[in-house]
Amino acid sequence: MATDDDYLAAPADLGTLLGKPADDPKLLLHLRSASSRFRGAVGHRVTLVADEQIALDGNGRESLLLPVWPTTAVASVYLDGVLLVEGADYQWSHDGLLRRLGCSHWPDRLRCLRVVYSHGWAVVPEDIAEAVLDKAAAMAAIPIGVASKAVGGQSVTFGAQQAIGVTEQWQQAVNRHKIRTSGDA
Repeated sequence: MATDDDYLAAPADLGTLLGKPADDPKLLLHLRSASSRFRGAVGHRVTLVADEQIALDGNGRESLLLPVWPTTAVASVYLDGVLLVEGADYQWSHDGLLRRLGCSHWPDRLRCLRVVYSHGWAVVPEDIAEAVLDKAAAMAAIPIGVASKAVGGQSVTFGAQQAIGVTEQWQQAVNRHKIRTSGDA
């Protein structure tokens, strides 16, 4: 059974958009599918995740980016197995910036950092919700099975082909919220 956390937009909004009840099983399937596609495109859950543990590469710089923002808390940072102290050894920002204090740089070594942090959105941003609603509405409009058929030239077109491709709105939301890499810093 799906929960509200499975959806990146409100079922009631999609129901209003499509003129269907918010609990319509097909409507919910399309919304869950569009939400899953968005999560797959950005590479993370989007909604709030508490105390995720990750390993990071040092970059030889003063600051590095945590892969998912917004950052809501940093529970711990270990450098080569040694627990660092917030405010003395590092500081962090809502945008996911992890800055080294006390010495000038993070080491330039692979997997030397272990960070436990919380990230994501308690309330899904409007750009994500709108992109997911648009995708779910498009999916609902696609006929299942054959969309067109030509007998003389033996041409068959299936409705699922219309689902390929994304809107500019979708791509902008994905680009804004995707996992960040060290090259993004």
